[in-house]
Amino acid sequence: LDASVRHKTHSSGGPDNHMERLHQLMETYEANDPASIQKSFARHLEYSLACTRFKFTMQDAYRAAGLVLRDRLLESLNDTNAYYREMDVKRGYYLSAEYLIGRHMQNAIANLDLEQNFKDAFEDLGMKLEDLFAEEADPALGNGGLGRLAACFLDSMATLSLPCWGYGIRYSYGMFKQRIKDGCQMEEPDFWIGDGCPFEIPRPDVTYPVRFYGKVEEVHENGQSVCRWVGGDIVQAMAYDNPIPGFDTYNTNNLRLWRACPSKEFDLDAFSSAQFQDAITQRRKAEDLSAVLYPNDATYAGKELRLRQQYFFVSASLQDLLREFIKRPNYKWEELPDKVAVQMNDTHPTIAVAEMMRLLVDIQKLDWDKAWDLTRKCLNYTNHTVMPEALEKWPVEMLERMLPRHLQIIYHINGHWIQKLLQRYGDGPIIAALSIVEEGDVKKIRMGHLAVIGANKVNGVAAIHTEIIKKETFPEFYKWCCDNNEPNKIVNMTNGVTPRRWIHCANPALSEIFTKYLGSQEWLTDMNKLKAMLQYKEDPKLHEEWMAMKRGCKTKLADWLKSTMDLEIDQDALIDIQIKRIHEYKRQLLNILFVIHRYLELKKKSPGDRQSCQKRVVLIGGKAASAYVNAKIIIKLINNVAKVINNDPDTKQYLKCAFVPNYCVSAAQV
Repeated sequence: LDASVRHKTHSSGGPDNHMERLHQLMETYEANDPASIQKSFARHLEYSLACTRFKFTMQDAYRAAGLVLRDRLLESLNDTNAYYREMDVKRGYYLSAEYLIGRHMQNAIANLDLEQNFKDAFEDLGMKLEDLFAEEADPALGNGGLGRLAACFLDSMATLSLPCWGYGIRYSYGMFKQRIKDGCQMEEPDFWIGDGCPFEIPRPDVTYPVRFYGKVEEVHENGQSVCRWVGGDIVQAMAYDNPIPGFDTYNTNNLRLWRACPSKEFDLDAFSSAQFQDAITQRRKAEDLSAVLYPNDATYAGKELRLRQQYFFVSASLQDLLREFIKRPNYKWEELPDKVAVQMNDTHPTIAVAEMMRLLVDIQKLDWDKAWDLTRKCLNYTNHTVMPEALEKWPVEMLERMLPRHLQIIYHINGHWIQKLLQRYGDGPIIAALSIVEEGDVKKIRMGHLAVIGANKVNGVAAIHTEIIKKETFPEFYKWCCDNNEPNKIVNMTNGVTPRRWIHCANPALSEIFTKYLGSQEWLTDMNKLKAMLQYKEDPKLHEEWMAMKRGCKTKLADWLKSTMDLEIDQDALIDIQIKRIHEYKRQLLNILFVIHRYLELKKKSPGDRQSCQKRVVLIGGKAASAYVNAKIIIKLINNVAKVINNDPDTKQYLKCAFVPNYCVSAAQV
């Protein structure tokens, strides 16, 4: 974007004649030349952050630069939203409990094509962009592959100019900061939002009530018996918007995160009576909802908090997207599937099936069959695990107490579903296998089953994974789909990563090579164009540049390991890295056993024979859930093995091992 006149839309709510002057003032974009960026930076430094020209820190400079960038993101976000409304597009909504998005600034500058301008502007002020990037805290909004996939989707959807938003929770604290003490994992609070995030936009005008507990009353309205959920606790969900710019496009989408706020600030009567703790109890209980990513669920209270979190963001998100649909002139509910597609990322948001039905039936007063038809056409489900025991199940007792209306709706859905099954198969084991309700000592609701039944499409994230879903995870469901001429209900959508962050930003030297030999940056939006690199596969100049790039990356990693872990490595060694959430089935234990085997084999060899061995550095990283004892023992084992190997004078030049603590996106980009 440059200082040209902005696109005018004809959507409602535009300026009237009395606001013509303001409209004229907002007609142009912020200029993006280095001098204008510098002026904007100085303005934010003094007027937004109250810094003086004589005293400010690099953190202040980063925040001011972030606000400069946010100004440009907001222009694009507002224009994009206005365009979507004018064109009346179908919108996609991605519901995910986590987003492992990484640092904003570098990626946003690259996607807005402002790299050179920002670099020139700040170098002229005596600052390096890299130093500003380093001041940004990684947003602690995600933990693993689930969240990283969600973040990549947001980037790709914006780049493809698809009208899609993400929805999630604005966690104040990440899962935890991982520190290693005496070889053991120690957990510390990860208050990532402590200094504020210059890119987010608080929306106090966008709030929705979310109810918990209470009871369901049956009342008569217009001669009909209807259910009304009353009483209990009400929490307000307040929106925080995070612009997601696309690459080489004017399109900027949005990640809307919800913060939990109390329905009233505090109890003044209790405070006036010197009951100070009681006065703020409601506020603290509300804020607990969005406080911590993946709270420890080893206890009943922890499980209950997780369910409350999931319903909290799902309810707010569905209310928000339905409000957007209803704002359309002359809307008709029959058009909902043509204008709304909701993607549930794993089982965390699958209470959306019941909540969509509640909103359509109880609030919008649609009849059950019509609401169910709309729900099944609008919702879709991504499965991430092939292990049935990893699919979430909630005790009926917990749901009945916390979400009584939703349990009624789930039972109603299940009743209709069981009738269909009986009509096709008769009574038998398949009925129990496909029922949403799992019988047993503790009756439970199977959220994976609810998702499959309530979704238009179900997808796996790799070809082999999708086949396992059909044959092992949900074989009875796949049989039902085939028997009912819906074999394509379960489909494959192979995961990918965005080359903008993971090549262009993480490895600029490699990006420069591709752009130089291919003649443009088109490969950043179409990686099939990289096949053209094959014509240079015998080119010695490319080989030389390629090896220099790899050497530079190893040097960067070696410097990072030295500065963060005091680990020195041989840059000629093969570097073997495994980064995953620590889990018994993810094979970190197998990896460290292989390291032990390699070490013992090296010890057997003579000094002369060792010289012919490939040098190797093994790096393992990832967090163990705070209540997962065996995973923590694996981390302790890795560190104990590393202590022995790295201090053995016979083998340390041939084999080193280390555990990388507190792994995150910015570490991955190294």
